[in-house]
Amino acid sequence: MTALAPAAAPPTGAEPRTALLRRAAPALLGYAAVRLLGVAVLALWAGVTGKSPHKLLCLRWDSLWYTRVAEHGYGYTLHLPGGRVHSDQAFFPLLPWLERGVSAVTPLHPADAGLAVGWLSSLAAAWGIFAVGDRLHGRRVGTALVALWAVQPTGIVQSMAYTESLFTALAAWALYALLRRDWLWAGTLAALAGLTRPVGVAVVAAVWLTAAALLHRDRRRPGARLLLGLAVAPLGWLGYVGWVGVRTGNPLGYLDVQGGWGNGFDGGLAFARFIGGQLTAPPYVGGLGLLVAVGLLGRLYARCVRQRQPLPLLIYTAVVLALALTGAGYFGSKPRLLLPAFPLLLPLALAVARLRPVRAALLLTAVALASAAYGACWLLGSGPP
Repeated sequence: MTALAPAAAPPTGAEPRTALLRRAAPALLGYAAVRLLGVAVLALWAGVTGKSPHKLLCLRWDSLWYTRVAEHGYGYTLHLPGGRVHSDQAFFPLLPWLERGVSAVTPLHPADAGLAVGWLSSLAAAWGIFAVGDRLHGRRVGTALVALWAVQPTGIVQSMAYTESLFTALAAWALYALLRRDWLWAGTLAALAGLTRPVGVAVVAAVWLTAAALLHRDRRRPGARLLLGLAVAPLGWLGYVGWVGVRTGNPLGYLDVQGGWGNGFDGGLAFARFIGGQLTAPPYVGGLGLLVAVGLLGRLYARCVRQRQPLPLLIYTAVVLALALTGAGYFGSKPRLLLPAFPLLLPLALAVARLRPVRAALLLTAVALASAAYGACWLLGSGPP
């Protein structure tokens, strides 16, 4: 059976938080080094090609839409040939709100404010990921988990004015709160995650289903903090989706907005057809690579189950995987959409933590260099949509 969140009292006062930060310091320093390496390689490569790394990090693709919302609010629609309609209502509001707030109190342009939020959020995410790994398996595993999250091939997105870092920070700390059974904090962070990305439902599901399993197991009445946490958790996601429904005059208006972008959920049929198309025409490498990647994701999740990860992590990861792999749309986005699924890396973190420190450092350094090179090549090419 899967383990439920272990019981523990929430931290009180400033000292426990300070102690937790000191404990996480090596992991955070290593994380910052990896991300600085990625940005440095991008800057050097962009300089050679005559492109601006600043523009690549915060003035292209979705970053432009978030900046527009921060500057002008919602209401912009782009009509494209073929009948597609791109509405800014596809983008959840927390990042634009933060961009607007930071730019209001600093000299930063909203785009640069978004970049600052992204960088600070990535550190908060790394800290939250460390806290989860450390609580479950100790400091070495927590540090390895952060390093593995940093060196993912699409890890450069963690340094962009995108929502992946912000969402992962909120999700990681919500999961940590669930491990401590701090229901009110978990619900509050879930509500904020629900204002950040559509996949915020994964955090809400983790809160609700963990509470349901715990109450069923213990056969006891829920406490006031638990009930309040459950009530607060879905408010962010439901609030924004409901607001879009009112704006569009359709309770399912957000689905229509996503459909205008060519996005939606079809159980993975479009993704399967895409892989099939890659397998039916030479050189076949793309299709085979996608099959291997999907198989690896399934194997990692099965490993997480066999290692009896706590129920909140398994629920959260399952929903993130399901939404990423069953959605239609631009398939190049899927690696980016999987970035928040950091519990998938726990089996690998356990393996890395068992290595001798020198071997682990050499392995992670080599992977970090490869990740930095890939990230620069990716952003200078097709990049994240």
